[in-house]
Amino acid sequence: MWTQRLMWIAWPAFLMAGVMEMVVFAFVDPEALHWFDQPMNLSRQGVYTVAFFIFWLVIMASSALTTMLSLSPFEVNRCPVPKGDRPLDCAKYSS
Repeated sequence: MWTQRLMWIAWPAFLMAGVMEMVVFAFVDPEALHWFDQPMNLSRQGVYTVAFFIFWLVIMASSALTTMLSLSPFEVNRCPVPKGDRPLDCAKYSS
């Protein structure tokens, strides 16, 4: 189930990071970027790559938060330990 949720987060974020990259760099020249008033020592491709991964991570964080907030109370409160090995305080969440 977690692998499926990870793909629900990572794949759409990957696609949107590509779109975000196209939109941002349609208006911004990578060679004109400065970091703390110093020119960046990266090639155009380097700036594109770093920006893509930053966009991807930010969008994945947003998607992960959305996925976490969409969990039902049962999914959040259930005990992850198998039924026979559960501690006493975990029994109230068994189904």
